[in-house]
Amino acid sequence: MTAKGTFDTANWDAKQPYEERDGVTLGLVTMTKTFHGDLTGTSLVTLVIATTPVEDSRSYVALERIEGALHGRSGSFVVQHNAVSDRGAHALLVSVVPDSATGELTGLRGEMQIVIGPDGGHSYTFDYTL
Repeated sequence: MTAKGTFDTANWDAKQPYEERDGVTLGLVTMTKTFHGDLTGTSLVTLVIATTPVEDSRSYVALERIEGALHGRSGSFVVQHNAVSDRGAHALLVSVVPDSATGELTGLRGEMQIVIGPDGGHSYTFDYTL
């Protein structure tokens, strides 16, 4: 199945970098999201971010617990993000952590694509099995 919609981000809380060396910084950020569309609900995201002296070269890994309803089925699940920007060439993989889903979403598997539009708005396409 495929779920589509948008999401809003809020509460960006960047901690002081925990390591800075030779222009490379490792930092920790938490934020929240609110999902709209086929997936409705909220999430808490914890990101570890690496920035470099090259503005368009950076990466992040994150874990995100999403709670809400997916096509009307309620529960929660965790997704793992792996994102890299290599001088502006972007790669992002967002995958459901196996066996992390609860409630009516138990058994959920899938991958989510995230798109940031020219206006800065966020949308998702979530291909999943249940």
